[in-house]
Formats: sequence, C-alpha cells, structure tokens
Amino acid sequence: MRLVVGLGNPGARYARNRHNIGFMAIDAIARRHGFPAFRNRFKGELSEAPLAGMRRLLLKPQTFMNASGESVAEAARFFKIAPEDILVIHDEIDLRPGKLRVKRGGGNAGHNGLRSIDPIIGTDYWRMRIGVGHPGIKELVQPYVLQNFSSEELNLWVEPLIAAVAETIGLLLEGAPDAFMSEVARRTAPPEAKPATALSS
Repeated sequence: MRLVVGLGNPGARYARNRHNIGFMAIDAIARRHGFPAFRNRFKGELSEAPLAGMRRLLLKPQTFMNASGESVAEAARFFKIAPEDILVIHDEIDLRPGKLRVKRGGGNAGHNGLRSIDPIIGTDYWRMRIGVGHPGIKELVQPYVLQNFSSEELNLWVEPLIAAVAETIGLLLEGAPDAFMSEVARRTAPPEAKPATALSS
C-alpha cells in the first residue's frame, strides 16, 4: 500500500467530529513516523516519507466528505497507484466504538466518502473501518457523525486507538492485515457497548 487516505471534513469546525476519525488517524501516523508538513495538492493535504521500508503518501482530501473521490483519484493518477495499493481510513457506524476492521474491497454501507470514491477508482482498495457506534435511529445518523467526540470518548478509546494504529501501521502496509488488527486489539480495550446519545456533547 503506497497511498494512505484519511477521510473527513476540512476546517476546525469538524476537527473532532466522529466523521473525522480518518483525519485524526492520518495526523497520528504522520507525527509518529516523522512525516513532513502537509502540502496542498490534489484537492487535499499531502505528505510523503519512508514508512515500513517504502515511501508512502498520506492524503487528507479537502473536498468535504461527499467529494473525497476527486482528491483520491487525482493523487492515484499522478503517482500511478492502483486501487489495491490504496488504503482508506474511515469511520464506521456499524462497528461499536473502538472496534477496528481491515478488508480489501466491498460495499460502501452508505458511507458518503466511500460512495464518492467507488465510481471513480472502483472498489478494489483497502479500507480501515474504525467503529464509532450507531445512534440507534437512522434519521439521527447524520447529526451523530457530525457531532464532536466527548472528552470521555477521546480519553477512553479514541486517542489510545489512533496511537495504536500509528504505532503498528507498518504491519498493515507490509501486507499483514491480520497481524495488524491483532496488535491493535492487544494494545487497546474498546469500551463496553452502551446506548448512544445522539445529540449530547
């Protein structure tokens, strides 16, 4: 995997939203592995540095979530990167908070970022799904994912999880997704499932 994409919405207003955990993960990876400052390229923010024995690209599309595919496609075309060498990190409401899954290919499950990417580059890319939980009612999904993580969530599982992802990402990039997921699980303890409160802070 040469191109690692984190999905989110640009700007301080959205920085701590559940929908932006992809951006949070990319920032953690960049800090942990000494990537240089992000530059504005390909309708996104891009940084490049060696990681796990190869130069990797980190990308945060700045097109807003619904048009993420434009940024991903421009970067992939310029660097001639095939879909199977792309990893997309995104929030997943169908996983409980703190759970993480990695797979190649599949559907978009209604995620607007993936829905934007699929028609442009196809579906044969890797996805890192980070669970943020579900509000319990379909109509509350949008306000829920656009709500900030609470301080409790950040301390309890968000920051430990993205730190574990950053520490162990080399396993995944070298082609060992099962070892990566096992190591992240060993380093973190997702919170016990409890009913989500969609509009609380």
